[in-house]
Amino acid sequence: MEKTLAWQVIAALSSLERKHLGQWLRSEFHNRKPEILRLYDHILEQMKKGESAEKDAARSYIFEEPSLKQPKKANNNPDLQLRLALSGLLAQIESFLAYRSCFDETATVDLHAALAYRKRGLDKHFSQSIESSARKWHQQPYRHAKFFAAMADIEYERYQFLSVGRRTEPLNLQAVSDQTDLAYLSNKLQQACFTLTHQTVFKTDYDLGLLDMAIAYIQQRPQLLHTPAIGLYYYCYQFLKNQTSDEVFKTFKEQLLTHSGAFPSDEMRNLYLLALNYCIKRINQMEKPFMNEALDIYKSALHSDLLIENGYLSQFAFNNIVALSLRNHEVEWTAHFIEHYAAKLEPKHREANYRLNLARVAYATKAHDEALQHLQQADYKDLHNNLIAKILQTKIYYETQEFDALDAHLQSMQTFIRRQRIFGYHKTNYLNIVKFAKKLANLNFNNRAERIKLAEQIAAEPHLTEREWLLEQLNYRAGLGT
Repeated sequence: MEKTLAWQVIAALSSLERKHLGQWLRSEFHNRKPEILRLYDHILEQMKKGESAEKDAARSYIFEEPSLKQPKKANNNPDLQLRLALSGLLAQIESFLAYRSCFDETATVDLHAALAYRKRGLDKHFSQSIESSARKWHQQPYRHAKFFAAMADIEYERYQFLSVGRRTEPLNLQAVSDQTDLAYLSNKLQQACFTLTHQTVFKTDYDLGLLDMAIAYIQQRPQLLHTPAIGLYYYCYQFLKNQTSDEVFKTFKEQLLTHSGAFPSDEMRNLYLLALNYCIKRINQMEKPFMNEALDIYKSALHSDLLIENGYLSQFAFNNIVALSLRNHEVEWTAHFIEHYAAKLEPKHREANYRLNLARVAYATKAHDEALQHLQQADYKDLHNNLIAKILQTKIYYETQEFDALDAHLQSMQTFIRRQRIFGYHKTNYLNIVKFAKKLANLNFNNRAERIKLAEQIAAEPHLTEREWLLEQLNYRAGLGT
C-alpha cells in the first residue's frame, strides 16, 4: 500500500490538511462512496501506528460493513475492488487539493464568482465581484507576471459583460490588450532567462518562438522597461545572452535592489541566483570587480532572507559569502556571519563548513596554528570543501616555511586531484595551483631572471584562482613587497 499514489500523497499532507480532507470525504456533496472514506480512515490509522498497510487487511476493512455494497464490476475480483477504491480516493484528494489551491486566493474566487454571475445575468452581483477581485489584486504587493495575467482576465470579463448589446458604446478593449501584452511579455522574458541558464549546464538548442519580436517590441517602447516584471527580466536576458554586458548588468542590479518587494520570495530568490551565477562565472574568468558585485548581491539577499530555503542556507552560498567577504578584507563582518548563519546550515554539512570557514578567518588574521587546528577538526566529505582546505594548508605551510610538510602535502594533493572526477578548467586550475606552489617553494630567489620568468608564467596562466597569492609571496620573498 505504501507504494500507491494515494498513500504517498496522504503521507505528504500536514496534519491540518489531513483533517480537512477527512471533512471533505464526509460531505456527500463531494463524496458519495463510503468505501473511499473507510479506505482513507484505514490508511490514517496505519500511519498513526507507524505500521504498513497490507492490501488484504485494507480490503477487509473497507468492505466489512454489510450495508456497504461491492462495486458491481468488481464483485468477483478482490484486487480490482481495492484498485477502484484507491483510484476513487486519489481522485478525491486531487479535487480537494485543487479546491484548496483555488481558494487560497480570494481574488481568484471573486473572479470565478463574477463569471458565474455574468452568465446568469446578475449585473449587480457581477459588478461587486469583479471590482472586489480587481481591488484585492491591487492591494497585494506583487507586480509579477501572475498579477498581469489576473488583470488581463479581469478586463476580459469586464469586456464580456460590457459588450452584451452595447457594440456602439466605448468598451475596455484597450485595457484588455494592454494587460494581455504585459502578462505575455513578462512571462516570456522570465522563461527566456531560465532557458539561457539551463543551456549553460545542458547543451541543447531551444526554439524561443516569438522572443525576438517581443524584444524588438520592448525596444520600440522603452517605457515598458519601467515595469519591474518586464525590465528586470529584459536586462537579465541581455546580460545572460551577451556575457560581457557590464552596463546592462549594472542596470539589472540597480532594479533588482530597488524592486525587491515587487515579487514573491521564490521569484526573487531565482532572480538573485541568476545574478549570482553570472557574477561567479565572471569571477572564474578572473574579473575581480565581480567579487564586490557578488558580495553586494549576497548581502542584499541575506537582508531580505532570500537565501534560506526549506529552513536551511546552502553550504555553497555560505562558503561563497565567506570567501568574498574575506577577499574584501571584511574580517570582523565575516566572523559575525559565520557564527550567526552556521546554525542555519543542514546538520550533515554544519560542522565541516563551520570549522573550514573559521580556519579561513584565522588564516586571514595570520593565526596559522589556529587555522590548522580548525582544519584538523572536521571531516571534509564534500570534494569542493576538501580542496579549499588543501589550498589553505598549502598557504599555511608555505608562509610558515614548513617546506618538508609542504612538499609532502603538494604531492598528496596532486595525486588526490588526478583521482577525482573534476572536469574542465576546474581540474586545470587545481593542478596549476599545485604546480606553481612547487615552483615557488623550489625557486632560487637570488636569481632575478628566474623570479621574473616565474612571475610571467603565473600572470599568463588563464586558469589560476590563486594568482594573487602566488604573486604576493613571490614579491615578498624577493624583498619587493611587504
